[in-house]
Amino acid sequence: MQPVLFRDLGLIDYKEAWEYQEKLFQELIERKLKNRALPVEEQEQQHHYLLFCEHPHVYTLGRSGLESNLLLDEEGLKSIDAVFYKNNRGGDITYHGPGQIVGYPILDLDLFFTDIHKYLRFLEEAIILTLKDYNISAGRFPGYTGVWLDPEDEKKARKICAIGVRTSRWVTMHGFAFNVNSNLSYFGNIIPCGIEDKAVTSLEKELGAKQNISEVKTKVKEHLGALFGMEFGVVNYEL
Repeated sequence: MQPVLFRDLGLIDYKEAWEYQEKLFQELIERKLKNRALPVEEQEQQHHYLLFCEHPHVYTLGRSGLESNLLLDEEGLKSIDAVFYKNNRGGDITYHGPGQIVGYPILDLDLFFTDIHKYLRFLEEAIILTLKDYNISAGRFPGYTGVWLDPEDEKKARKICAIGVRTSRWVTMHGFAFNVNSNLSYFGNIIPCGIEDKAVTSLEKELGAKQNISEVKTKVKEHLGALFGMEFGVVNYEL
């Protein structure tokens, strides 16, 4: 089991959370490099982090994305109280907002496994297992990351969780965005993940009622812990 410090940041500005991630990400890398130069008995224990949060309305564009997939100009963004950032994760454009669980695992994969595809599949599996807890069958859509409902049906396939990550020296940041009680109308202002012909959904929409997001967070955390072999502690690390 690997010790992982968990913190729920609540509703937090996207840029503030991004800067916090960067701080922890660099801390892990620096500790890792320092340890490599030391005898085993002098090495510091590596810390991993799992952050959960929600963001005010924001659109983010990954390194490989096209800005044309944002269908609003500056005035349009202001009119819906949203902002836009280009960031350093993989993937294309996505939306974050209240009612969505955003998860940021900041892990040294050298202490788990050095396989980025396995890492992405484990993130997806945690959401798939959570949906199973709500009697919803979910899976993967060939050629894309994320979690989908009815992925075997081209016409019905709809995305409920997006994933975009960054790794350096096998340390991870960014993560997943799971639509629980999300306002799905905001997805209408983008071509989500650059995919033009697929719908987006939420747990609330699928079940027909608003969900207890704290309960959903607990389930996602438990599934991540079981899949990765995490032993959780609580961190009060200053932003």
